[in-house]
Amino acid sequence: MRVVLLGPPGSGKGTHGQRLAGDVKAPIIATGEILRQAIHEGTALGKSAEDHVKSGRLVPDEVVLGLIETRLGRPDAARGFILDGFPRTVAQAEGLKGLLGERRLDRVLNLVVPTEMVVNRLLERWLCPQCGAIYNTSTAPPKVAGHCDRCGSALQQRADDQPETVRKRLDVYARETAPLVAYYEREGVLRNVDASGPAEEVYQAIQRAIGKSA
Repeated sequence: MRVVLLGPPGSGKGTHGQRLAGDVKAPIIATGEILRQAIHEGTALGKSAEDHVKSGRLVPDEVVLGLIETRLGRPDAARGFILDGFPRTVAQAEGLKGLLGERRLDRVLNLVVPTEMVVNRLLERWLCPQCGAIYNTSTAPPKVAGHCDRCGSALQQRADDQPETVRKRLDVYARETAPLVAYYEREGVLRNVDASGPAEEVYQAIQRAIGKSA
């Protein structure tokens, strides 16, 4: 199954994406992660991306598409994948369509959450810098405060998970993503999912949206 997850920061893409990937036996591919890995490994694409990141510029579409193409070429993605954080623009969506060729996306899930709820979620979000686990102090706290359940590492908050910064990020997201939502509506693969409820209810809605029973 080939799925794209859309949704603002704090909508639950990472949490639900990881669970969905396990259920459909497909890798979750997050652009931020493969970008960091390429930079760490010093690949040609990684070096090009690093130059833009260090100078504060957006990484060009052709570089991002190159990273995605490389990742989709690995054996584990042959039968399907879950894309988190890509595409971000219509140009990237067209690029992805070109990379897939005769293959087709099965679903694009747009996780919809009210702005103030997103702000509150991000204020309570803590991340593990080692294994990527995500926690929420209200709805999904770690067993030991401040430490990851999986690997025991100290949890961190993102520097940009502050109210004013979050609202600016949401404004940018809305401007960039509205055309993308319309694009996938025209393609006939978009499904809007109310992601404002409890995690289990949201995941059941995701399963229904991709045609699997809850």
